[in-house]
Formats: sequence, structure tokens, C-alpha cells
Amino acid sequence: MRLKTLFALSACACALQLRAQETNSMEQFQKLLDAMQANFERVIAAQRAEIDSLKQEVAALHAAPPRPLLTENPSVASIGAVTPAIESKPWSPSDPIRIGKGGTYADLSMVGTFAVGGSTANDLGALQLGGHDPNQRGFTVQGVELSLQGAVDPYFRGAANIAFLIGNNSATSVELEEAWLETVSLPGNLQVRAGQYLTEFGRINTQHPHSWGFVDAPIVNARLLGEDGLRNPGARLSWLVPTPFYSELFFGVQNSQGGTAHSFRNDNGGNPFFDRLATDRGVKKFSDMLYSARYAASFEPTDNQTLLGGLSAVFGPNSSGDNTDTQIYGADVYWKWKSSRAHGGFPFVSWQTEALLRRYQAGASTTVDLNGDTVLDPVPRERVTDWGAYSQVLWGLTPGWVAGLRGDYAAGNKADYERLYGADLSRAMRWRVSPNLTWYPSEFSKIRLQYNYDDRDRIGVDHSVWLQFEFLLGAHAAHKF
Repeated sequence: MRLKTLFALSACACALQLRAQETNSMEQFQKLLDAMQANFERVIAAQRAEIDSLKQEVAALHAAPPRPLLTENPSVASIGAVTPAIESKPWSPSDPIRIGKGGTYADLSMVGTFAVGGSTANDLGALQLGGHDPNQRGFTVQGVELSLQGAVDPYFRGAANIAFLIGNNSATSVELEEAWLETVSLPGNLQVRAGQYLTEFGRINTQHPHSWGFVDAPIVNARLLGEDGLRNPGARLSWLVPTPFYSELFFGVQNSQGGTAHSFRNDNGGNPFFDRLATDRGVKKFSDMLYSARYAASFEPTDNQTLLGGLSAVFGPNSSGDNTDTQIYGADVYWKWKSSRAHGGFPFVSWQTEALLRRYQAGASTTVDLNGDTVLDPVPRERVTDWGAYSQVLWGLTPGWVAGLRGDYAAGNKADYERLYGADLSRAMRWRVSPNLTWYPSEFSKIRLQYNYDDRDRIGVDHSVWLQFEFLLGAHAAHKF
């Protein structure tokens, strides 16, 4: 009996012990399961947060427009399709002044260019042909340019350049140099620009004055393309040709009238042009528009050298008759060498040359004399031809210092109206030699000293000295190579 009782008690104790062990194991298992569940949820949450962050970065990259890189590689600068990585960093003076954020924004900057000096010439307006050239003794405001550029949406970017000028009479004028919209996502290496823009012709015409290597515009460009360069409202199509080297074609159509279409439908302020008064022929057909074409290609002969060449042409009607036209052709070449041990871009040597030819079909018309007073006999219809070139060398001596030398030449054939009524001094042969020295205290300022030796047919020799100073607020966009 006692044995049975002992056995029963032992059995009960074993059962209770097994039950306790089972309960303890279940609790431990449940705790382990809860821990695994919590860890799994934390991993899922972290992954979701990382995925959301990556999606936001991708959306921002797609929304942001291509911004020009500070580069001299034409295949990159001209496409404008590379956007730098977005990263958070403290603002520095070299960063743009930005209005807005995210997929739509505008970078704001301002450039002020001034000159002081004088000349032996009594007719500085005829000596200095460019609209931004120093053209009076004492101080000249060559221009204060306000620049805005940025993203419109994922498909377009826009830019505007507004220039403020002060004339010799101290009157302030405002000039819309450019304001255009440009695609950023067309297939087939195509790009369309529309609005008010500088015509793709040669090198100088597409550059703003503050990016020139000299104080004033080349004579032949100002004489044939006008004091403000060739620019007007219109549209331009460019195609980056799929070649192993940079190769790009441009085709444009623009309005053909006004002072910014100097050799075309320009009333010349009511004054005679080629001894003929302007005729307002209007726009009646496609041929009354201005058409331009350009091809540019670039090569790298060595790792330290870059060579770029281009051919340009522009065609359109002029105001000397009802069915008269103007043709302008140009060729340009640019070469640059940089030392393999260059620091901050120095030392370097660059050479740039442009040659232009204008064929102006002047209509038969009743004209006035060169003083605009006396009505003369009708002038026969004729083709007037003008040409010229400039060549310049820039030598980056050491960081911040650049020495330059430019030679200019312009001339024209002797037209029939000149044989009848005397030489037209606006087309007379002239040449100029201009040495200069530029100091860049920083990338935001420069001081330039330039001397001009001018020799004009029937007028003689003149000497001019100009001291130019310039400052930049905000980071201005990189210029085309």
C-alpha cells in the first residue's frame, strides 16, 4: 500500500515537473517569436524608408533640368544634359543665387562691366562700332546684365539675359538680349530652342560681352552683324551627330527685321544704308524670314590640345527693295593648349579666328546723298560685297594673369553707288591691332588694360587706351567652349 502511494506521488511529481517545463518552454518560444517579429518589422520599416528616399532622389533628378557644367568639353556643354548629383553642402560664393527649389527653380546672377579711357579719334561712335564698346572719353557703362536660368518642368529649361545700359546722354535703356525655352528630353540627340536668342553664327555672336577676351567687339562682326550682334525671336533645331568626336548641326528661323538684324530688314533709323532708304516690305511669305545654319566639330589632337572648327551661313531679305536679299557666310577656328601640369587652368594658350563675307543685294531706288539731304538720281540694282576677319591669341601666363593680342581687318568692293556719289566710309578698308593684359583677382572680378591702334582709309591713324573693370554677383552659367 505504501509502495502504491509512493509510486502515485512520484507519478504526480513527474507530471507536475513536465507540465512546468512545458509551460516554461512555451513562454521562451513565445518571447523568441515576439523578438523575431519585432526585428522583422524594424527591417521592413528601414527598407521602406530607404526605398522612399531613393524614389525621392530619382524624382528630383528627373525633375531637375540639365545645368551647364563648368567644362570646356563641347560635347557636354552643348548638350546640356548632365545634371550634377544633389548633395547637401554649405553655400559658397561660387554657388548660384537660387530662387525656388525642387523641380522648378531659377538661378540668378548679375554682371557689371565698365570702362574708362580715351582716344585721339574725334568720331568715337564710328571708331567703336559695337553697342557694348567703350565709346566716349571718360567712363562708359558697357552693360549691367541680369541673368536668370533654371528648370521650367521635367521637359524644358529656360534662360533670360536682360542688359541695362547708360548712353552718352546719361539716359538708361533696357535691352532684352535673350529669353528662350529649350527642350531637355527629346530623343535622337535633338534639341529645340525657341524665343529671343543669339543666332548660332560663328563664335563671338553667341557670346555675351563679359565673356570676350577683349574690351570691344571685333570690327568685322560689328560691321556685318550689327552693333548688338545678330539676334531675334525665332526657333532653332540642333542635332548632336552620333560621331566619335563632337559634331553638331544647327538650323534656325527668326524674324528678319529691326536693329538686331542689321544687314537684313533694318530701317537704319531712317538713314540711308548703302545710299538707299529702307523699304518696309513686311512679311508675306516664308522667304521673308531669316534662316541660319551652322556646323561645328571638335577634335583633340593630343591630351593637352583641343581644336574646334565651324562653318556658318545666314540668309534673309533686306530693306533696299521688294525682292532683295542678303547672304552672310562665316568660318571660324579655335585651338587651345593646356599644360599637363596646369593648376586652375593655367598656363594655357588659345588661338581664335573668324572670317566673314557679306553679299548684299541692293535694289534700284531713288536715294539721298551720304548727308541725308539732297535727293539724287536713281541707283541701279547691284550686289555689294564686304568681308573681313579677326585673329586673337590669349596666353594664360600664371593663375590670374592673361595676355592677349588681336588683329582686325575689314574692307569691301567699290560699289556702283560709290562711283557715282563718292566713297562710303562705313565700308572703307580699316584695320586694328589690340594688345591687352587682364588680371583676375578671383573668378568674380577682372581688370583689363587694352590699347587699340586703328588705321582707317581716308581718315588715318588713331590711338585709344581703355581700362575695363568687371564684377560678378552669383555664379554665372558656363559659356560654350
